[in-house]
Amino acid sequence: MTRVLAVANQKGGVGKTTTCVNLAASLAATQRRVLLVDIDPQGNATMGSGVDKMNLERSACEVLLNEATAADTIVGAPEGNFAVLPGNDDLTLAEVQLLKEIGREMRLRKALEPVLGMYDFVLIDCPPSINMLTVNALTAADGVLIPMQCEYYALEGLTALIGTIEQVQETVNPSLSVYGLLRTMFDPRNNLANAVSAQLHEHFGEKVFRTIIPRNVRLAEAPSFGRPVLLHDRHSRGALAYLALAGEIIRREESLAAAVAAQ
Repeated sequence: MTRVLAVANQKGGVGKTTTCVNLAASLAATQRRVLLVDIDPQGNATMGSGVDKMNLERSACEVLLNEATAADTIVGAPEGNFAVLPGNDDLTLAEVQLLKEIGREMRLRKALEPVLGMYDFVLIDCPPSINMLTVNALTAADGVLIPMQCEYYALEGLTALIGTIEQVQETVNPSLSVYGLLRTMFDPRNNLANAVSAQLHEHFGEKVFRTIIPRNVRLAEAPSFGRPVLLHDRHSRGALAYLALAGEIIRREESLAAAVAAQ
């Protein structure tokens, strides 16, 4: 079964795009079929995957406006062995147009349905805000992966995001749930980071991934080369952390599948 994960947090700079690109590459390295969907108008996940957002024939904008199909728009990441539904600043236009449409929050879900069977994982990179594009991602997903830094303001933003997820559950996507919380840019020498991390475990328990993404120079460098860190420096701490996260997610999926089979 395909697992569709929206990678979301309305706070910017927490590692959403970094997580999407590097998790996609790491899952692909384990022979999983992966689609990365970029619905952030900044198009950073597209560029970080090695796809030129300035020279796209079609993008997620046309897909959301029913002017192109997902199958015709998806391209291959040049080096990462995963597929990309690319995005660029045209998505700002799509968001404005969607506000006038009936069933606007369902556009991405309906567009992805014909291609879901081709992939094991679909990762959706969301904008750093709760807008119509993010709502489309939450409606299309069956889980939300929340990257967050362990700092005070992050907890405030997390409360707002959980509220949005619950609203989407109640209205258009009852199967949506929090898939996991990922601690990013983590510095274990920071007392506040450790305190916030402890609070996350207290409130969310097993939803908090064991894997922690450290601050890492190679991880920060990789996007400027248009490739995931796994292909930039596979022995770096950043690359090893995302490989560990991919392994943790695969084990979680296997456990869920075993539990369903046992029922």
